[in-house]
Amino acid sequence: MIEIILLGINHKTAPVEIRELLTVSKEEAAAMLDAIKESASVNEVVIFSTCNRVEILMTAGDKADAIETAQRQLSRFKNVPVSRFQQSIYIYEGDEAVRHIFRVASSLDSMMVGEPQILGQIKEAYFNATKRKTSGVILNRLLHRTFFVAKRVRTETGIGDHAVSISYAAVELARKIFGLLDGKKVLLIGAGEMAELAVEHLIRNRVKEIFVANRTFKNGVELARRFGGTAIRFEEITDFIQQADVIISSTGSPDIIINKEQVKHIMPGRRNRPLFFIDIAVPRDIDPEINKLNNIYVYDIDDLNGVVDENIEDRNKEAIKGERIIDEAVISFRRWYDSLDVVPTIVALRNKIDSIATAEIEKTMHAMNIAESEREALYRMKNALINKIMHNPTLLLKRDGCHGNNSVNIDVTRKLFNLDE
Repeated sequence: MIEIILLGINHKTAPVEIRELLTVSKEEAAAMLDAIKESASVNEVVIFSTCNRVEILMTAGDKADAIETAQRQLSRFKNVPVSRFQQSIYIYEGDEAVRHIFRVASSLDSMMVGEPQILGQIKEAYFNATKRKTSGVILNRLLHRTFFVAKRVRTETGIGDHAVSISYAAVELARKIFGLLDGKKVLLIGAGEMAELAVEHLIRNRVKEIFVANRTFKNGVELARRFGGTAIRFEEITDFIQQADVIISSTGSPDIIINKEQVKHIMPGRRNRPLFFIDIAVPRDIDPEINKLNNIYVYDIDDLNGVVDENIEDRNKEAIKGERIIDEAVISFRRWYDSLDVVPTIVALRNKIDSIATAEIEKTMHAMNIAESEREALYRMKNALINKIMHNPTLLLKRDGCHGNNSVNIDVTRKLFNLDE
């Protein structure tokens, strides 16, 4: 019997120093797929590798040999002794392997529940496996169901609706204030990592223009080039506040960079258009008193942390709905998987009965010299009899596992009619 097996390490079982040693590049993955597939025990294989996990999904006839092969090849390609990572390895088989891959793709097993990147990474890994022809009937079906389940979890639950990173939370707040961010102008002050991430989210929301102000102009030019923006000098910040809609500040300055009087002075020229400040700096760059001005919104890192904490709780509640969808999908996939044995058994039984009936009809027709028109009637009768004989065995073999052990029924049928001769 072919089994589905998943072997891996992730952020829950291995520290970062082990994970970084075992991260598999796209080129390494291609070679590893070929090497693992060469094993006589492995029928199909797909490899996923991200910063938080390395997983090898296989179908195999010899479970123990397949697991040993996967560990050995991972060790060989990464030049890390198996003993170094063996304690961090987890192994899932059958329904548990299916459930695990559904949960991973739906981001229920991620470090941050609901993060969307993992599904794209799994799709790319599957595409690479199909190119190498290491994914076959079973894993093709499993991965296509995985993508469908992940989409269902995302659309039927609110698992991805709530911002759970500081930068993403900031952009979600901006969207609440402005609605669509299309056509908005962004001023980035400083070059902090979280500010850059916030700008990446803003770009995905199709903001119109990005200005970058940095104390070192050269660094500002380099950063602006990365985002397709425009570098400005630090002294020009006040002028550009006049035209910006969103201002993200993340400098290392010990003092306030933008104060209430500066902003109050330029607001009449803005004709009361809303202005949104995201202050991710510690100490703060933006004077909190600015929040008292009309149509101006200032959020600092504590405000954003509060949003994140609340949203993590919301995501975890939505994850419970996602688990239910996954449980249903595992049952559905098991039904299909079991039918891989059922269908050949039904076909073999029908062929056996058909060959016996045909041989007996041929003998009878030969002995009795029956006319052609009567021969056709005999063959029609033969087909009708086979359909009636096959009706109950087919129902029994296709019966859901909750009514009995299907594998036992298949085994008895094959032995009873000697279908494996």
